[in-house]
Amino acid sequence: MFLKANVQKNVRKFIGDKKFYAMVLGIAVPIMIQNGITNFVSMLDNIMVGQIGTEQMSGVAIVNQLIFVYNLCIFGGLSGAGIFTAQYFGQKDDEGIRHTFRYKTWMALILTVLTILLFLTYGERLIGFYLSGSSDGGDLEATLVYGMKYLKVMLIGLPPFMMVQIYASTLRECGETVLPMKAGVAAVTVNLVFNYLLIYGKFGFPALGIVGAAAATVLSRYVEMAIVLIWTHTHKEKNRFIVGVYRTMKVPAVLVKKFIVKGSPLLVNETLWAAAMAMLTQCYSVRGLSVVAGLNIANTLNNVFNVVFIALGDSVAIIVGQLLGAGKMKEARDTDNKMIAFSVFCCTLVAGVMLSISPLFPKMYNTTGEVRKLATRFLMVQAIFMPQNAFLHAAYFTLRSGGKTVITFLFDSVFIWCVSVPIAYLLSRYTQINVVYILAMVQIGDWIKCIIGFLLVKKGVWMQNIVSAS
Repeated sequence: MFLKANVQKNVRKFIGDKKFYAMVLGIAVPIMIQNGITNFVSMLDNIMVGQIGTEQMSGVAIVNQLIFVYNLCIFGGLSGAGIFTAQYFGQKDDEGIRHTFRYKTWMALILTVLTILLFLTYGERLIGFYLSGSSDGGDLEATLVYGMKYLKVMLIGLPPFMMVQIYASTLRECGETVLPMKAGVAAVTVNLVFNYLLIYGKFGFPALGIVGAAAATVLSRYVEMAIVLIWTHTHKEKNRFIVGVYRTMKVPAVLVKKFIVKGSPLLVNETLWAAAMAMLTQCYSVRGLSVVAGLNIANTLNNVFNVVFIALGDSVAIIVGQLLGAGKMKEARDTDNKMIAFSVFCCTLVAGVMLSISPLFPKMYNTTGEVRKLATRFLMVQAIFMPQNAFLHAAYFTLRSGGKTVITFLFDSVFIWCVSVPIAYLLSRYTQINVVYILAMVQIGDWIKCIIGFLLVKKGVWMQNIVSAS
C-alpha cells in the first residue's frame, strides 16, 4: 500500500487537472497555431521552390539558415527584457512594461541595422561557406547566384520582422497570445497566395522564381506588422502599457543595467546557438550539395512538428515567469513539473506521426533519388530524438523564467559549441561515417545536457523573483 501511495503521489507531481491543462493550452495553442501555420506555409513555400530545381532550393535553404541566425539574435536580444515584462505584468506594473518595450525597440533596431550591413558586405562569402563540398551533380556557382538574388530581397523584410517581434513578444508576455496568432495567420495566407502567383507567374503575374518567393515573404511581413501595430494601438484598454510608450524613448539607467545584466547572456546565447546551428549545417555540407538539399527538406517538415514543444516551452516562460513575479514559488515549481511532463508526452505522440510520414514527404520535391533518401533518413533521426529535445527546450525556459541567464548561456550555447559542434566537425571531416549517423551522434551527445538540465530544474536554482526590487 505504501509503495502504491508513493507512486500515486509522484504521478500527481507530473499530471495536472482539467483546469491546469485548459490554462496551459489557452496560452500554448494560439502560439502553436501561429507558429504551425507559419511553418506549414514555409513548407509549402519550400516545396514550391523545390519544384524549380535543386540549386534554387539549396540557395534558398542556405540564405534562410543565415537569416535564422538574425532571427534568434532578435529573440535573444528581446528575451532579457521579456523576463522582466512577464514579471512586471504579474505585479500589474504598466510603467515597468513600457520601459522593457522601449529597451526592446533600441536593442532590435541596433541588431537589425548591423545585420543588414553585414549581409550587404559579406553575403556572398557567407553563402559560399556552405558550398565547399562536392557538387553531387549540382551546380555550386548557380546555387551561389540564386542565393544572392534571394538574400537581397529578403533584407527588405527585416525591419517589419523586427517591429512584429517587439510588439508580439510584449503582448504574449502580458498574456495576449491570440492577436499575434491572427496576424500570423493573415501573414502566411498572403505569403502562400503570392508565392503561387510570383514563383510560377500565375494570373498575369511575372514568373520570378526564387525572387518571387522572397517578395511574397517580404510582403507578408509588412501585412503582419500592420495588423499587430494597429490592433495594439487601437485597444489601449487591453494594452495599457502602450499609452504614452513613445512619449520618450529613454529608459532609466538602473533598469538598462538590469536588462543588460539579465539580457546579455541571452543575446550572446541565442547568437552563439544560431551560429552553432549554422556551423553544424556547414559541417554536414562538406559531404556534398545533396546533403544540403536533403537537410533542407528534412528541416522543413521537422520545423512544422517542432511547433508543439516550442509553444509549450514559450508557455513555461510566460506562466512560470508570472507566478515567480507574483511570489508564488511553490505553485511555480508544481506548475513547471507538470508542464515539462506534458511537453515530453505530447512530443512523443507527435514524433510517432512524424516517423510514419518521413518516407513520404521527400517525394514531393523535384530532386534526385539520393537527396530524397537522405531527407527520409534525416527525418527519422529527428523524430526519434524529438521527446529529448522537448525536455531540453522546457528545461531551458524554466531556467530562463527565473532570470538565470548565465546558467542558460552555459546550458545552451556553450554546450553546443563545446560538445555538439566538435562531434560534427571531427566526424564529418576525419571519418567516413555516413552523414545520417553523424546527425544521430550529435543528438546522442545531448544526453549529457539532459542530465544537467534535470539536475538544475530539480534543484530549483531558477526560483526567484527578479522584479521585486525594480
